Amino acid sequence: MNRAPVPVVCCWQAWRPLYAGAMTTRHWIAGLVAIVAIVAGLLMLERARIGLVVQPLAVGETPATVMRLPHAEGPVVVIVHGFAGSRQLMNAYQISLAQAGYIAVSFDLQGHGRNPVPMSGDVTAIDGTTQLLMDEVGRVTDAALALDGADGRVALVGHSMSSDVVVRQGLADQRVDAVVAISLFSQAVTATAPANLLIINGALEGMLRAEAVRVMAEVAAVEGETVGTPGAGFARRAIAAPGVEHVGVLYSATGLRETVGWLDATFDLTSDARIAAIGGPIILTLFGIVLLAWPLARVLPAGAGVPETLPLRVFWALACAPALITPVALALFDTRFLPVLVADYLALHLAVYGCLILSGATVAGLITRPRRGWVWGGALAVYGLVVFGGVLDRYVASFLPNHERALIMAVILPGAVAAMLGDALLQEAGRAAWWKRWVVRLAFLVSLGIAVALDFERLFFLIIILPVIVLFYATFGLMGRWVGRRTGSIWAMGLGLGLVLGWALSVTFPLFDGTL
Repeated sequence: MNRAPVPVVCCWQAWRPLYAGAMTTRHWIAGLVAIVAIVAGLLMLERARIGLVVQPLAVGETPATVMRLPHAEGPVVVIVHGFAGSRQLMNAYQISLAQAGYIAVSFDLQGHGRNPVPMSGDVTAIDGTTQLLMDEVGRVTDAALALDGADGRVALVGHSMSSDVVVRQGLADQRVDAVVAISLFSQAVTATAPANLLIINGALEGMLRAEAVRVMAEVAAVEGETVGTPGAGFARRAIAAPGVEHVGVLYSATGLRETVGWLDATFDLTSDARIAAIGGPIILTLFGIVLLAWPLARVLPAGAGVPETLPLRVFWALACAPALITPVALALFDTRFLPVLVADYLALHLAVYGCLILSGATVAGLITRPRRGWVWGGALAVYGLVVFGGVLDRYVASFLPNHERALIMAVILPGAVAAMLGDALLQEAGRAAWWKRWVVRLAFLVSLGIAVALDFERLFFLIIILPVIVLFYATFGLMGRWVGRRTGSIWAMGLGLGLVLGWALSVTFPLFDGTL
């Protein structure tokens, strides 16, 4: 009978206690469910693209993507994302329109996604940043109309910030036959212009729906009614996609069908293509990736040195004091030093907030040696950035940075790691009571809210980034908690989450250079 070499036996005996009871039946089932969800989601996402030709298009330094059926001939649709978005965020519209026979072109606005040119100009003036973005839409339109098969007709589709951009560009460019404004807000809309306008809002977008109602009232109509006929001089319609908000509206089947139908009527075409209902598959895929982290975390060695429960007095002091002190202290200084909207402030906010927590914990004797925690934190970061981030980059939003963002990432990462180490410590490496987890993360969000209140004009854009942080807590935060609970290490949880948070924020904020 063959026996294992002595070193192997010794090694296994040394590590066996760490892995004892690692994978239970529940973990195996969860892993199987996760893999099924990931595979099913990816298959559905790729199925939506079947039959399409997808090609890159460079318009100067503006990166763009063309989607079309093979040998498609007909109108062009230029699709423009909103603030802090990218062309991937408009995938549902681009795929649906391409499958309907249109030559669909999306691109990254200046400062966004992989566009190396920063936004510039006066963001408060129509002839400032807005005009520069209109000019970029015009250049992409020129390039799109020069593509083989383009017949000279064109429509513009824009979301949120870009709803105003496409409305104004539609008025300025006589080639534009129709404008579809998603989550519209634009002072350029009047009772007579644009001549062919479809407005789409999410049913949960209260203020924007109210604006659409006001616009429709100017033509003696209400939401859901159509005035005129698309392509016959004047037409206007506003609809509310049921059950969705500012981002969900981009995946609404109602909005997609309305858009294809409106453009078909405008160009006298008949489409018999399926709508790219990719919102559900995206959620299914990301759910599977998050769930898979649970059994994977159990493969990590059970850590010694599990953090002790923090005394309540210490917990409340460390959870609340840094959250209140940070925005008040930073309000005393000029925090503008990066060519990115409010990212410089956020980098400082994260750093000060995290350092205050860690300093207080050090004084209280709560900081332990990292041991091997940094290794597991690195593993968590790799899983989050490569697996979760890879899916995000292909199907949801730009997640791979270009080199212009290297400085931003270098500045934000240290603060993000410090903040997440503080977060992990207050959550006792994921083992704290549920109410403590809520207190810690709500305190951080309130801290950002105080910062906005103290300098609303400059830090307003932090409000837009809050959903990114909430999504981070709901996905990466959960994965980090599983790793922390298994390893018993605040270093594993904090380092992993900090690296992912810093990366995500670095690729989300638009590049901006006010000197141009």
